Amino acid sequence: MTSREWDGLPEDILQRLSPLMVQPPIKLSRIADSLEGVRVVAAALPKGISGEIRPDSENPGAYLIKVNKNDSARRQRFTVAHELAHYLLHRDQIGDGIEDDVLYRSTLTDTREAQANRLAADLLMPDVLVSEWIDKAKSLKVEDVVGFLSDKFNVSPAAMKIRLGIK
Repeated sequence: MTSREWDGLPEDILQRLSPLMVQPPIKLSRIADSLEGVRVVAAALPKGISGEIRPDSENPGAYLIKVNKNDSARRQRFTVAHELAHYLLHRDQIGDGIEDDVLYRSTLTDTREAQANRLAADLLMPDVLVSEWIDKAKSLKVEDVVGFLSDKFNVSPAAMKIRLGIK
């Protein structure tokens, strides 16, 4: 099931994103490129900071997402998706920037952080694709479905468990 954040995105955004989300792992760089005005870079960020989004000083009217280059590749993917979610949901609240720590907490409310996390999960692990790959895992008689899906979607097992509603 998709989140209310995904379901609440404007139709033009959904039409732009949906064709980019048909095969795992989802290419977040293509999503960022499709949003026109979002640039993503890996950077050395202070310890404990996973990512940030702020106005792009090199391109007025655009936004720059920085992801901590010292984090694992899968954490970086979730961070990029989380910051893209802030762009899609909270652009009017970004101001000078939003910095997210390793627990994806920022100066925004916990509600807005939870919204960004839910939309990030939708971007990385689209419901329809996850269902499709669960069926493939069953037909292949995969024993570790969570591991299989996390590898296929290039996300952490913890993120996949949350997506599947497993505690």
